[in-house]
Amino acid sequence: MARPKRPLTVTPGTILRELDASETEQYLDAWLKAYGANRHGVNAKDFLWHIFSAERYPALSGQQALAEYGKQLAPEYVVLSNDRDQAFETDALPVGCSLYDFLVFPRNLAWTMAFTHEDGWLGPYFAVHQRHAVLEEENQKRLQKSREIAAAKAKGWA
Repeated sequence: MARPKRPLTVTPGTILRELDASETEQYLDAWLKAYGANRHGVNAKDFLWHIFSAERYPALSGQQALAEYGKQLAPEYVVLSNDRDQAFETDALPVGCSLYDFLVFPRNLAWTMAFTHEDGWLGPYFAVHQRHAVLEEENQKRLQKSREIAAAKAKGWA
């Protein structure tokens, strides 16, 4: 049973935009394709992060996951609710939000972080895409481009 939708908040950062149902579903499908191909036989229907706790996809957990997650940089981050009904983009690497359980990843899914309600016992979990090196290079190019645009705007360029 889905939980009632909560007003969205994120820490730190700003919610850039809420994603509509179609975009949310597209990100969910892409995330499952990237990280959940081997999910059958685990209760991923209730909790997507069971893919990691059941070791169906390699992931770091606990403090190791948090440490690796803290190193990630991207132009923006997608936050997807475990309930699969809410998603948004934010401008800073989130460490908390108003969602019960949630996933964080860059648009191209180079990596993902799963925050769980079982934090400290099960999770959080950090995993990288099978094509991580290529996808991360794309992220760094986009990040550099966004920095160049911000610098140009600060100089008054349109």
